[in-house]
Amino acid sequence: MASTSRVWFITGASSGLGRDLTETILQKGETVVATARRLSLLNDLVTQYSSERLLVIGLDVTQQQQVVDAFSQAKARFGRIDVVVNNAGTTNLGELESVADGQAKIIMDTNFWGAIYVTRETIRFFREENPAGAGGLLLQISSIAGLVGTPGRAFYTASKHALNGLTECVAAEIDPAWNIKITLIEPGSFNTELISKTTFSDPHPAYSNPNLPFTRLRESWATRVGRGDSRKAAEVFYKLAGLPDPPLHFVVGGDAIQMARDKLAELQASVDMYESWSAGLDRDM
Repeated sequence: MASTSRVWFITGASSGLGRDLTETILQKGETVVATARRLSLLNDLVTQYSSERLLVIGLDVTQQQQVVDAFSQAKARFGRIDVVVNNAGTTNLGELESVADGQAKIIMDTNFWGAIYVTRETIRFFREENPAGAGGLLLQISSIAGLVGTPGRAFYTASKHALNGLTECVAAEIDPAWNIKITLIEPGSFNTELISKTTFSDPHPAYSNPNLPFTRLRESWATRVGRGDSRKAAEVFYKLAGLPDPPLHFVVGGDAIQMARDKLAELQASVDMYESWSAGLDRDM
């Protein structure tokens, strides 16, 4: 399908990278189904673009029926969906022992279970609602945290590791005849308003050492600025969606690239060092 005729379905479209991508797609002349919990943040776009170009839907991805209903509304308005951007997410920073179970559950319910609900409905929709064989593209907005763990982000990282693992399995399960493509986008730090909105759990008294990595991060967060330009990132995501055969993993951002390279080097060194320990463990078949 020509890029100018695509219909995009985006979760978490009201802020951050989701908002920047929504604006980029609309400026390119394409059509967007923009979903979010706070629809008022999209009022300016509703005023600027016609209903033939933009459909705004209230959606809490943790509510499975809302996800199903949102896809149904998109079908009723536009007849199909070509690209789904599974972007909605949340976080709370703090050491493992300082994050309350309730807060941890919110992170997992949104970043993992919410993403599952969207993924399931996306695959079903591409296979059964789009024209036979048309398929579609699912862009899973994960994070470099889906590959690399860092202090203070245990539950956020766990949710993204889980999403990465789930997505790799799904990509291996789907029938090639369905023509469904999936890409995990694993960004580093980008300069969006989400940095200023990040919340912290109260520090655990055992982690009072000022030299601990996350203690230093907690103290400096107020002056933190994301390394990447989110507007430019949206342009990159748009370009990625135009590839005929997009990669399963797409690490983006200078800091994310370096973190991924360091992780690969560490893993390679460990495998090489202890490979001999596996000698003789396999049973004779």
